[in-house]
Amino acid sequence: MTKKRILFGLLGLFVLYLCYLAYIFILSPKTNLQSIYLIPKDAVFIIESEQPVESWEKVSQSEGWHHLKKNDYFSELTENIQKVDTIFNDNHKLFEFFDNRSLFISIHMISPKDYGIFYVLDLKRIAKLQLLKTYLNTLLDDGYVLSKRIYHEHEILEVHNRESKETMYLAFIKNQLVASYTHTLVEASIDQYEEPVLGRNLNFLEINRKVGHEDLFRMYVQYHYFDDYVKMYSDKPSDWVNRVSENFLFSGFYFDLDENSTLTANGYTNISAVNEYYLEALQKSGTAERSIPQVAPNSTALYISYGFDSFSEFYKNFEMVQQNDPEQFESYQKGIAKVEKFLKIDVKENFVSWIGDEIGVLQIKSHITKGKNDVALVLKANDAEDAKTNLDFVVEQIRKKTPVKFKAVNYKDYEINFLSIKGFFKMLLGGRFDEFDKPYFTQIDDFVIFSDSPNTLKGIIDKVSEGDILATSEEFKNFDEQFDSESTVFVYSNVPLLFDNMYALADASTKQKMRKNKDFIICFPQVGLQLSPEDDLFESILVLNYQDVKEVKKAMDMAQPETEVVTTNQSTASTEITDAVFDLRPIYPNDLNAKSFSKKYANGNIRFQVDLKDGLKHGRYEAFYPDGTQKIRGRFRNDEQVGTWRYYNKEGDQVHKKRF
Repeated sequence: MTKKRILFGLLGLFVLYLCYLAYIFILSPKTNLQSIYLIPKDAVFIIESEQPVESWEKVSQSEGWHHLKKNDYFSELTENIQKVDTIFNDNHKLFEFFDNRSLFISIHMISPKDYGIFYVLDLKRIAKLQLLKTYLNTLLDDGYVLSKRIYHEHEILEVHNRESKETMYLAFIKNQLVASYTHTLVEASIDQYEEPVLGRNLNFLEINRKVGHEDLFRMYVQYHYFDDYVKMYSDKPSDWVNRVSENFLFSGFYFDLDENSTLTANGYTNISAVNEYYLEALQKSGTAERSIPQVAPNSTALYISYGFDSFSEFYKNFEMVQQNDPEQFESYQKGIAKVEKFLKIDVKENFVSWIGDEIGVLQIKSHITKGKNDVALVLKANDAEDAKTNLDFVVEQIRKKTPVKFKAVNYKDYEINFLSIKGFFKMLLGGRFDEFDKPYFTQIDDFVIFSDSPNTLKGIIDKVSEGDILATSEEFKNFDEQFDSESTVFVYSNVPLLFDNMYALADASTKQKMRKNKDFIICFPQVGLQLSPEDDLFESILVLNYQDVKEVKKAMDMAQPETEVVTTNQSTASTEITDAVFDLRPIYPNDLNAKSFSKKYANGNIRFQVDLKDGLKHGRYEAFYPDGTQKIRGRFRNDEQVGTWRYYNKEGDQVHKKRF
């Protein structure tokens, strides 16, 4: 009888417990809180997943992530994520239980040179079980100490690791579990519960709604804090970083990772309505197919394309959106009117009318000057003859109205001319084109190419003549196929070349950091971003193409130009001198108006000097030994050697001559 009473008593308790669970999970009112309401407002990046365990396993098993884990930054990120596993004693079943529950991970700047990671896990109704907090104690061994404190009426659990001396802070807020190794982030989350900011931001919600809940995970970028994040790596972020922070609001992407570790992100971006007229005008002006790869060298490190239904339509929209700022628009109109009045030209007729459906900016690894970035602006023409006629007219007006006297230079049957209108493209198209102050230009088929350096134009002409361009590159074509054929904004980067360009311009401390992280940067040799208008947003596609770093380096070595073989003018075995001593290397003067050009030795002495006329060698040529003794003497006429040329030994004696 006693046993029956005990049995019935246990059954009764079990039934009561089942009723309690039924109330918790079925009958109790739903007071669930959205995870986004608890993320501190200053998040730079937010990662969201509905299946965090499954998604993380797929990412962590990829070849690309295994490579990135060797890098300090990514290993720290991985370590921080995996510390959550450690806190729960690698209890995989527990995490399987957590799967299919929304997980948010956000990154916040907690000091100028450091960031913190914050986690929000939606426990749903299970959060109502007080047993959950008690169960936490059973997961911790003697290596951890659990303590509690109250912050704004919420309990914060502090899990201290005796060995690492680190503390994870956790709090249960309604149905959400929040956690971080930075206590201020948990406290900021509790503050957000009272007055949510990010979760009520209409611009964020617009992107969040469009992105939906697809694929592995979603990532959001809040550009207002993006420049603060970049400052962690560079005290002076480049202009494009500042422009991004000022002109974009949020981006949201949903990701997919293929078997080759190529990461593809599709999503949406919204723009600020305050200060970016250019993007707003682009958003209203349609798309175009990309054609500039027909003149972009294979050595292009960065290619930025702006496409539209027509440039005339874009320009009309550009003028229209500027009217939202009357002061800015008045300044713009005065600048255009001043140029038109002085030169007696019509900007819309002589420029806008012939520009087609794409303009682009190229940053190219120079094959002429080591450690120098070549930058070019490319305008696709509606009609090549119309473009030439209008540009010839403008150049003639400049010749008549200004003291600048410049004669066009012929290079490999392409004419290089000079557009001496200071700041014209900045005035016409905005500050992003201020690199083209007083440019030279040439025309290749339907493309008019501008650059402040004539050597950049010569380099492009060389590559087009050789067929060494992006349009013939299988690597570029295969990568380009991952995007829509038409776009409004398209950014392509050959990362190893861009790395070399940036390294050449960096200071000593930055170079040291770049060398340390090179393998973890160039392992994504091709990166692309595409923006296309959709309603009042930009539909966005981001692709990062992973490749084994050994293969990347092998390709880089193969792409390096062969070292020029310098034939010795006089061997140690023979005193015979040949006409080969007068075979001179080509020169690349930066100023085609200059009267002379020279190069120096490391000791400061002149290596050679030559007279110029319209950028061509014309007049006296002299070369010297490092000690200043004359080595070669002769003359040029229109870039051709003429007359008698003489060669001298180090003692100053003439040892050879040739008549041209």
